[in-house]
Amino acid sequence: MNQFWQQFLAPLVDGLRYSTLAGYTWAHPRLLLLLPAVVLLFLLREGLAQRRRAKLGVAFVRGQARTHWSALLRFVPDVVLALSLMMGVLALARPQRTDERVEQSGRGIDIVLAVDVSASMELQDLQPNRLEAAKRVAQAFVQGRRGDRIGLVAFAGDAYSVLPLTTDYELLQEELKNLRLGLIPTDGTAIGTALGVATNRLRTAPGRSRVCILLSDGENTAGALDPLTAAQLAHSFGLKLYTIGLGRDGRVPYGKDELGRPRYVETRLDETTMRQIASAGEGQFFRATDNSALRGIFARINRLEQSEIKLTRYRNTHDYYRYYLYWCLGLWLLWLALKNTFLTNALED
Repeated sequence: MNQFWQQFLAPLVDGLRYSTLAGYTWAHPRLLLLLPAVVLLFLLREGLAQRRRAKLGVAFVRGQARTHWSALLRFVPDVVLALSLMMGVLALARPQRTDERVEQSGRGIDIVLAVDVSASMELQDLQPNRLEAAKRVAQAFVQGRRGDRIGLVAFAGDAYSVLPLTTDYELLQEELKNLRLGLIPTDGTAIGTALGVATNRLRTAPGRSRVCILLSDGENTAGALDPLTAAQLAHSFGLKLYTIGLGRDGRVPYGKDELGRPRYVETRLDETTMRQIASAGEGQFFRATDNSALRGIFARINRLEQSEIKLTRYRNTHDYYRYYLYWCLGLWLLWLALKNTFLTNALED
């Protein structure tokens, strides 16, 4: 009995719940418009019957006869028939549920973002400053990747790996957000060391394509590893290098003085070294002098480095019209049975 309830009766009862009906997709949703039409049909039928029914003005009792609740029982067969027709409409509309399974094939790209967090990244030729502009665009870049493993390296006078290669993009976004000036106590710009740390992360990665994107606004002033030597070492391990030079040369705004007036400092990017690094790594050098240019650079890199990821979708559709067809037939048989009882007025039929 318990097995009969679980396999047959429970789905029939569950199919009448609003949450179940709302969770379906319908093969023929327009047929659901017939549901209120069924109700209107019976109301119209009752109205016409009341209008055309012959009445005989004969009183069997004194005064006005009082109505009794049992008089409502004559509507039971009509209600059963209306419910049967409504269940038939639901069956014709074909309620369905679709299970979708997605299989991913192919391999993504292994990418390391090396971000300069030295003091000069506080300059405000990019808004609100160079570091914040780089972080925001890097976050948007990460959000647009699918199936790639991405790591993060921060550097100033020294460099260290903030996050190893991962597909946990939420964690990566959080780590990018947490990058700040002064994160590395040693001041300076150790570009060569940053490339060395990135290479160490990528050299054993199993990916077919391995990329390092380096963002910096200065020249190499710290670290024991020469940037060009580091770039050649990275290339020997099969890494592709993209370098992005941030900011303008010359006088750029840097905070305000005691009187609230803008301060300016002289700054210069070692563009030659950045180009040599990109050339040694068979990549490209880009110069970002404002926020829109920086966004455009990341969009271009996004197009150049496409993952070979193929998504295969399998859709399995289950029909549930049978349950409503069973209700329709069951209620129809009940209506036929009620027609032979005292609930039906044989004179009107």
